[in-house]
Amino acid sequence: MAKFAGRVVLITGASSGIGEGTALHFAKHGAKLSITGRDKTRLEDVAKRCSECGIPADDILALAGDLTDAAFRKATIEKTVAKFTRLDVLVNNAGLVFPMGCMKLSESKYDMEMNLNMKVPFLLCQLAVPHLEKTQGNIVNVSSLSGVRPSPMVGIYCASKAALDMFTQCLALELAPKKVRVNSVNPGVVNTPIFSREDSFFPNKDEEASKFLKEQAVVYPLGRVGQPQDVAESIAYLASDAASFVTGQILFIDGGRHCV
Repeated sequence: MAKFAGRVVLITGASSGIGEGTALHFAKHGAKLSITGRDKTRLEDVAKRCSECGIPADDILALAGDLTDAAFRKATIEKTVAKFTRLDVLVNNAGLVFPMGCMKLSESKYDMEMNLNMKVPFLLCQLAVPHLEKTQGNIVNVSSLSGVRPSPMVGIYCASKAALDMFTQCLALELAPKKVRVNSVNPGVVNTPIFSREDSFFPNKDEEASKFLKEQAVVYPLGRVGQPQDVAESIAYLASDAASFVTGQILFIDGGRHCV
């Protein structure tokens, strides 16, 4: 069960959704955790629930802040390594989507989307790789089915995830000689708070989100949308020794939707 015992895993965007599920999953498998998120209250709650999964509270570092801020990015890596003396896995999960077409998206929102979805993972990798080289660790980027499937309502999000996919594969080749693996998970629709929060896709968020998820389930070959646990388990596989010969992989976690 404790296949990550003694290993240090840094997960961004861990205060909700896929990041939250991933933090809890790694906690159940004995990892030491460094988790980030913008919502301090939610992040502290996730940290508490991770400790309830069986790892000591002292094996969890919760860092609240904005990863688009250079000082916070630098501090995230430095504080993680200072506390745990190593870094084994970086999970670039933090992301952002604005539900509108390209022609309606403002320049400022374009910058926000591209910065968090592509630039932040790039810059965090630059900071983390020197430490990952020492442990022959690995990176898992959380991309999306949207990286390979265009959508008129989230065009810039699609572009940002397509860029992240190419970055994943290029970095995998670059770091292979150092035995640092780099992979990506590409979920389809996942049932997370992104559909029900205040800035969600839907004006009447609860009712319309529920309707949307039911409609999406019909078009997924396996008959349902994803859950955070589905993605968390795939991330853990790619980060584990079981995937020691896997790098540059773009792994769809979408119930077969990419085939349709």
